[in-house]
Amino acid sequence: MEKLALLSVSDKTGLAEFATRLVNEFGFRLLSTGGTAKLLRDRGLPVTDVSEHTGFPEMMEGRVKTLHPRVHGGLLCRRDKPEHMAQAASHGIGMIDLVVVNLYPFEQTVAKEHVEFEEAIENIDIGGPSMLRSAAKNHDAVTVVCDPGDYERVLEALADEGKIAALRKELALKVFQRTASYDKAISEYLSKKLAEEALAPEAGAISGFPKVFSQSFPMAQSLRYGENPHQMAALYGSFHEAFEQLQGKELSFNNIIDISSAAFLIGEFERPTLAILKHTNPCGVATAEDLPTAWDQAFETDRQAPFGGIIVVNRAVDAALAERIRSIFCEIVIAPSFTSEALEQFSKRKNLRLMVAKGHLDAGALTDVRSVIGGVLVQDRDLRMVKTSELKVVTKRAPTEEELRALIFGWKVVKHVKSNAIVYAGCERTLGIGAGQMSRVDSSRIAVWKAGEAGLSLKGSCLASDAFFPFPDGLIAAADAGATAVIQPGGSVRDDEVIAAANERDMAMVFTGIRHFRH
Repeated sequence: MEKLALLSVSDKTGLAEFATRLVNEFGFRLLSTGGTAKLLRDRGLPVTDVSEHTGFPEMMEGRVKTLHPRVHGGLLCRRDKPEHMAQAASHGIGMIDLVVVNLYPFEQTVAKEHVEFEEAIENIDIGGPSMLRSAAKNHDAVTVVCDPGDYERVLEALADEGKIAALRKELALKVFQRTASYDKAISEYLSKKLAEEALAPEAGAISGFPKVFSQSFPMAQSLRYGENPHQMAALYGSFHEAFEQLQGKELSFNNIIDISSAAFLIGEFERPTLAILKHTNPCGVATAEDLPTAWDQAFETDRQAPFGGIIVVNRAVDAALAERIRSIFCEIVIAPSFTSEALEQFSKRKNLRLMVAKGHLDAGALTDVRSVIGGVLVQDRDLRMVKTSELKVVTKRAPTEEELRALIFGWKVVKHVKSNAIVYAGCERTLGIGAGQMSRVDSSRIAVWKAGEAGLSLKGSCLASDAFFPFPDGLIAAADAGATAVIQPGGSVRDDEVIAAANERDMAMVFTGIRHFRH
């Protein structure tokens, strides 16, 4: 019986070589369309146009070409059902045994800057997903390939019916994962366009969020375990498109979470900045004219917590900084690049993971998703950062220029500290950090204690609080520690009492009007 293979692809990588072996080694007759057919003919392969196979011409600028019973009948026909085979024979429908289809590059199209809406719509593939789904549904008889990376596996398996039968199931799953992610990309793009055009969302949807939320990511890698050794885990999505690992042990579940947190934190700063994190919390951050100086100041904030921590910078790591980092044990160093001298120094620490951040990380493109009992919570990622012009001075004394710089710096850092969050800051450096306590006063006490342990004076420091002070006690504790200025959201029913306490101590205080809870 004649064997038919239908090939119609956007990504033509390796296709001609694959098709050549299908014809020469396995005796397939090729069906194809458009540019794919031309490529195969140019390589000297015999090709039948789909329009000739169906007896129906391509039309509507190629929008309609494979949506035909002689295509989908050949894919969906159950070979083990006599009535199916009889109906196919009566209508001249030949069996299609192998389908190679990859889709119009919709995701790449909408990722381009200033892409026109019409261009995006024209890159929504209709025939491709239809053929893939038909072939995948009937994978007992049809081999379906949507990824050029699978060509060699298919060729190796075709000679063995047992192997190809097992592979068909895996390839069918891959198809449905691909079409799900493709549909998701289209849905997200159209939702974004609706939001941009300020069209009223349907009842039940808010701020452009769809009524039905779905996500589909390909598996990037299996992980040894999750947060703890008894938990299974895997990484899905495009994490490795944002980072390149140069050396060190395989990334763990916790490493990946820490790296993401570090990237979001460092993204707040333009000048040379270094941050040290532990369990996603910053334990030292500093901005300076050069990174070695920033390291000295960030590390000085807390010399104990960085053990086993994460270091992230927004400039290249050179030999001087590498030498400082090598003085402690850390898990990961993240940077835009590393000099050859720095790499030479780090090469002596084989287990140290070095991660290159590939370009600017667009946090604006990310959605925050958390699992809860029975579903997920979805929100926009917290990207808001207050401008100096938006600050409201609420005390008799306004902050000095130096205090204002320290307040803004502390506000950038406190946004990334687990709530309740308190940061004591000097001019572009942290002095004490208190994170994740049930009481804001306790967070402040911890920050003061940490500064004391590091031998850092808080006299003249500035305090940042991620949420309002519910009582004056937190502000009074800051004043007693030596702070002279405070930045906080405001909004407490006792704001007047807190302001009065600040005025009594000649403190400057500004309200941001926004908070940065980080649960």
